[in-house]
Amino acid sequence: MRISVSFGAAMASPFAVCRLKGRGSLVKCLQKVDPFLHRNIGTDVVAAQEERHGCKSLYAVQAEGQEQAERSVLISCHSRTNEKKFLKYISRHGDIKKYFFYESYGLYAVVEFANRESVASLFEGAAIPSVSHESTVPFKSRLLSLRNIGLADSTNQQSGQQCQPQTPIPINELIQRLSKEESIDQQITSLRDVYQLTEENSRLRFLVCSLLKDIAAAYFPECTIKPFGSSVNGFGKLGCDLDMFLDLDGISGRNATMPKSGLSLEYQMKRANSERAVTQSILSVIGECVDQFGPGCVGVQKILNARCPLVRFAHQPSGFQCDLTANNRVAMKSTELLYLYGELDPRVRCLVFTVRCWARAHGITSSIPGAWITNFSLTVMLLFFLQRRSPPIIPTLDHLRDLAGPADKSVIEGNDCTFVSDFSKIQLQSNTETLEQLLCEFFEFYATFAFSRMSINIRKGKEQNKPEVAPLHIQNPFETSLNVSKNVNATQLDRFVALCQESSWLLQQSETNAPRGGSKGKASKPWGLATLLLPSQIAGIKSRKKRRREPASERIKSLLESLKNTSQQKKS
Repeated sequence: MRISVSFGAAMASPFAVCRLKGRGSLVKCLQKVDPFLHRNIGTDVVAAQEERHGCKSLYAVQAEGQEQAERSVLISCHSRTNEKKFLKYISRHGDIKKYFFYESYGLYAVVEFANRESVASLFEGAAIPSVSHESTVPFKSRLLSLRNIGLADSTNQQSGQQCQPQTPIPINELIQRLSKEESIDQQITSLRDVYQLTEENSRLRFLVCSLLKDIAAAYFPECTIKPFGSSVNGFGKLGCDLDMFLDLDGISGRNATMPKSGLSLEYQMKRANSERAVTQSILSVIGECVDQFGPGCVGVQKILNARCPLVRFAHQPSGFQCDLTANNRVAMKSTELLYLYGELDPRVRCLVFTVRCWARAHGITSSIPGAWITNFSLTVMLLFFLQRRSPPIIPTLDHLRDLAGPADKSVIEGNDCTFVSDFSKIQLQSNTETLEQLLCEFFEFYATFAFSRMSINIRKGKEQNKPEVAPLHIQNPFETSLNVSKNVNATQLDRFVALCQESSWLLQQSETNAPRGGSKGKASKPWGLATLLLPSQIAGIKSRKKRRREPASERIKSLLESLKNTSQQKKS
């Protein structure tokens, strides 16, 4: 996906075509829910409030993103649409606050108006197309098509859009970019800047959630659909999946006590014998709606028997792979916790992006489910390492729970998910270690960690004896009886440890940890972090059992010979 960024304030009216093909009828209505089921999911009282010290709460970030999305539309445009003509045309409907173009199966524009009335004005001028050879469904979505020939440039003219890529750059380009930096600290921050979600990509994610909410609202008028996970926790990489949460807890009267009059709503729903059955029924119906009537939603799969039932699909207009869940409140609290840790110290996010990139470059993590370490497990491992520094860089989860006030109280399905949301209550200790020092120490820490005996626990911030037999045991921060790394086998853990050993060693060598600029007109030689991403250095590492056959001194000797040969070639 490519994106053209241009924020402007033009003015906005008549216009476009909202088109949707209908492929069949809707399935039967759902079975579900006790309307007075009590759910203690924490507090939204800080939803519109900015935290002190310049930090917004995750609730504030989500509320702002949702509000912007409600004033926005997604428009499919002609490939040669002229930007100035487009703005002049759309601005007839009202003030345009922000906009940008991107490419995904064609050219699209995201337009955010200053007022919701402008969106209504667009609908007044939008037509439902009449196509003779197919049936249509009169469903109006904020995904519209604009094919006004008068807005297109002639063939020999440029459209004026400056598209920027919204997927991460290839690893070889990243290595070249990092090699031009002057310090390892700069390399780490540069990697974060290249990989993290842009403001535009984040806005598009909220808009896709809002478009899906329009579909779900036919059944649940007061529902919301929120992004969670990497899309909002601050650790999202360009191109990552969009995880969405269907939230029904904000429906009015949900937790209200019976009034004196005895009047209550008669829900047009059936009861179910478990909350899981409720979730499955809800997602079954919403999944059918998305499949039948969701513009641009393809490959819809209803995976209802998973531990966490979900609907999976691809949203072609945005280019996102999407997972829609409901009743997944623990995941929302995990998202909030990771967001909080990332906001506490800028080094946290820099190191998370770096370690994740390093792990993906060497096959430690994978986008395909299997025995690999997941990004979440890797992130928890890094947070644990930062808690173990002297002094600690981030507090333990138990400490955050002790700082919590009454409004922070959160118990989900018997699990204590309470922690402080007010940043001003968190006092950090003074740790001045550089990113370079921390990265090297991270590799050293896990190169020598007693994985065979110990479990990783960010609630306590210290190692604990393993409660079960598993190669890698990382306690789930909230569902403490669960091991989030239960899928990891011994071979994958061995590879991780071996790579940590080699990476720690490489960062300590003068031949690899200092800038090596190329001659005039030539690219700089990889060094520092860039060296760690080169597959030729350490990609051939297998398990520790195989490594024991080769003495450590021989491996070091081989590496030194390689570095020596490189140095001689450079001199010649």
